[in-house]
Amino acid sequence: MPSPKKKTATPRSSVRSIPAALYRAAVEQADIAISITDPRANIEYVNPAFTRKTGFSPEDAVGLNQSILSNHTTPPGVYKALWQQINSKQPWSGRLVNSRKDGGKYLADLTITPVLDEAGEISHFLGLHRDITELHKLECAVRNQKALIESVVDGAPLVLALLNMEDRVLLDNHAYKALMADLRMQEPAAVLLEAVRANLGAGFGPFKPGAHAFLDQQIRLDRPHWRTPRCYACSGVWVAADKDSTDAFYDEAAESYLLLVATDVTRMVMEQEKSRVAALHAVLADENRQQALRESLSAAVYQLEGPLNVLNSVVTVMGRRGCDPAQAALTDALKAGQDALETLRAAVPALGSAITGPVNMNEAVRDVLDLSAQKFLATGISVQWDPQLVLPTLQGHPNRLRTLIKALVDNAIEAMNTKGWQQRLLAISTRADKQSIEVTVTDSGPGIDPDLRLKAFEPFFSTKKGQGQHLGTGLSSAQQVAVDHDGSIELGTGPYGGCVAKLVLPLKRNGQM
Repeated sequence: MPSPKKKTATPRSSVRSIPAALYRAAVEQADIAISITDPRANIEYVNPAFTRKTGFSPEDAVGLNQSILSNHTTPPGVYKALWQQINSKQPWSGRLVNSRKDGGKYLADLTITPVLDEAGEISHFLGLHRDITELHKLECAVRNQKALIESVVDGAPLVLALLNMEDRVLLDNHAYKALMADLRMQEPAAVLLEAVRANLGAGFGPFKPGAHAFLDQQIRLDRPHWRTPRCYACSGVWVAADKDSTDAFYDEAAESYLLLVATDVTRMVMEQEKSRVAALHAVLADENRQQALRESLSAAVYQLEGPLNVLNSVVTVMGRRGCDPAQAALTDALKAGQDALETLRAAVPALGSAITGPVNMNEAVRDVLDLSAQKFLATGISVQWDPQLVLPTLQGHPNRLRTLIKALVDNAIEAMNTKGWQQRLLAISTRADKQSIEVTVTDSGPGIDPDLRLKAFEPFFSTKKGQGQHLGTGLSSAQQVAVDHDGSIELGTGPYGGCVAKLVLPLKRNGQM
């Protein structure tokens, strides 16, 4: 049998042919104004949407030039660019001010596309336009509102910064930029937020648009070279905003932001500081008098204990040898001396119960520098103050810690206040890590012999009569204050050849959580 003939597949066009009537129906029913003109812009066709938007019916428009829509307020340069574009066989898109048949103006968003014949020449122009008057008004309202808000925000005497959840600044104002320039740093917001978190000891309040994450947290920024510190009352407000990504169009979840508001309260705080430092001067002066009396009486007790111990040994030996006429007199003298010694011990002022609380060591050092300003001037000492911008606070005895710092500073002053000593520079710095705060006091004095660095902390030790040595005044009591705060003081050689005293205080003391 002959094999059956294979059927040949009929080639199919890659694009399905659509009836012309369908094209026309689509154009007629489209809700966008469509017009077709000849190369000179004379109208040959308009669809019903064109009539609805412009008021011109096909009978009104066909045969007339497209310029019947012109309001004559569009700059000539726009039309010139339009014709250059479409005559180069390229589509043009833009906005024109048009007029309806009744004379009413509207803003048209227009696209004109050249239609080419088989020879590649322009045979017609296809115009598509829509009325965007209301959209334009809305855009203007948004721009005006944005400009108004920016003017208010930039003119406000507040530091404002909007941050995302990674603490990255997205928006800020002029006051924020001024603070950034003043502090010579990239992002003050990061420093302020870190200090706020340290103050709170926990996270911010729960996210709720319009609610405060934190409120009126006072932050102190200490600057070098003895310049006035800057103080800010900081608050944070939660802000929510719609996501602008395409895939989030149907997602109702909003982006979370934090608005940081920092009010400069430096002037108010500095006025309070003046009153506080004046009162502090009186308190420390009284404590210094008490300490001087305590040390003097303790020294007297210490000096009397030696001879009385010797006398006690003599009386004991005489008692073992038998009756001696002088023994009774010596015993009476020993008893009188011991009674006097106990009277002196009872007269030593006891340490008061110091009030504990949060202590900012930058503030404590600054207080001591202010209190010692006259000494610096009288002795010709230059002071170099290099604080860490923000220090975490520690729990302690504020006045005792100030007394400690003052003892180190006074010790440095006395060491440099040597006749004929030319170089007189005192450098104080503060640094902190997660575990401790370090205060370093460095002088350009004669220094202290390494063999005497430990002995300098012994009670009543002094090298005052020695040449080229530190005085060691008050170091014993200073070390005791450091120990009471679970800290320590170490002496070493400074970069100027003098002495460096390094005070290290833990942020969390034993027994603290």
